[in-house]
Amino acid sequence: MRAAWVLLAALAALSAYYVYLPLPGTVSDPWKLMLLDATFRAVQQTCHLIHYLRLSHHLIVLNYLICTFDKLKSVSSEDINITDAVFDGVEVRVFEPPAKRDERLKRSIVYIHGGGWALASARTSLYNNLCRIMAESLNAVVVSVEYRLVPEVCFPEQFHDALRATKHFLQPDVLAEYSVDPSRIAISGDSAGGNLAAAVCQQLSKDEDLTIRPKLQALIYPVLQAFDFNTPSYQQNMNMPVLPRYVMINYWIDYFNGNYDFAHSLLINNHTALDVGQALSFRGRLNWTSLLPSSFKKNYKPVIQTTGKAEIIQEIPALLDVRAVPLLAENETLQLQPKTYILTCENDVLRDDGVMYAKRLENAGVEVTLDHFDDCFHGCMIFTIWPTDFSAGIQTRNSYIKWLDENL
Repeated sequence: MRAAWVLLAALAALSAYYVYLPLPGTVSDPWKLMLLDATFRAVQQTCHLIHYLRLSHHLIVLNYLICTFDKLKSVSSEDINITDAVFDGVEVRVFEPPAKRDERLKRSIVYIHGGGWALASARTSLYNNLCRIMAESLNAVVVSVEYRLVPEVCFPEQFHDALRATKHFLQPDVLAEYSVDPSRIAISGDSAGGNLAAAVCQQLSKDEDLTIRPKLQALIYPVLQAFDFNTPSYQQNMNMPVLPRYVMINYWIDYFNGNYDFAHSLLINNHTALDVGQALSFRGRLNWTSLLPSSFKKNYKPVIQTTGKAEIIQEIPALLDVRAVPLLAENETLQLQPKTYILTCENDVLRDDGVMYAKRLENAGVEVTLDHFDDCFHGCMIFTIWPTDFSAGIQTRNSYIKWLDENL
């Protein structure tokens, strides 16, 4: 019996050691975040073992587990009509609130989900719930894009899927079918979906044949660049749940179907060293020393290598493709962007991506709202359903919906 108690105490100590992470004192629900992160790490390690044994790709297994767990939940609404459709070959889920007597046309949001271009779905309860609440709160038609995922396809197919679905929806006859006001449409997305939303918005702004364009774009902790993995937020939050720096780098490599052997070189910015000619013309567009306020720069120093590995850009040219890294777009494109909302979280490696994009858009003459949260973390806005319900999720979601309601 005594041995059993000793073993139990040892297991408890090991579990606590695995779960515990030193977090900033401002993070909301810290122990719940530690438990979420520990669960995600354990699942990821299992998936990587399966990948190592060559039984299946780790992202396929991880997404399968996410969707299997998600099936245990049921989120529905009698007030919102939820249907699945296909827009120009791309699957979408459409959320329609009931028609009102005195209302002829509704506003609308095209929403693109996150998940590192590889995980989640428009049909999972997390995003189903978010889009349903958006449709109810805003009395708006919400189109959630079900783009294809890594490793089934890699860049630029996710971008093409999001662009095709959005352009199809923007056709006058399709908008009329869903009773949508052509002058009140927003493009939005979170994380990797924010990346796709920004890239789609940039492409639409340059399409001279398009007769209907989005009124707004709303980007939730978007990932916007793979040029510099040592911005202050990447340095400050390199080990922060639920998106450590090395995980974000791996998502980029998977998105580009690149070689994991390049991961360390990317981490120390070898791919954009001063002797890498392809990167020189972009350096001025991502100078965080001039784009970030001093409160974000703190005492961090730029990491700029004198000599690097030009072969990385040669093998993965998409690292400098603005369809994948919208923050590197030229000023002429930024000037064409619609009124913009960008939500950022202090405890997030991607914080500075959003802040720098807001500054570049502002410098280009675009009206921008930067909504920053000191106590929140990456991905928090979708975590509003038990057992992954966070006060940060409710807080950010309410702020996001409030801005849409006031501006769309």
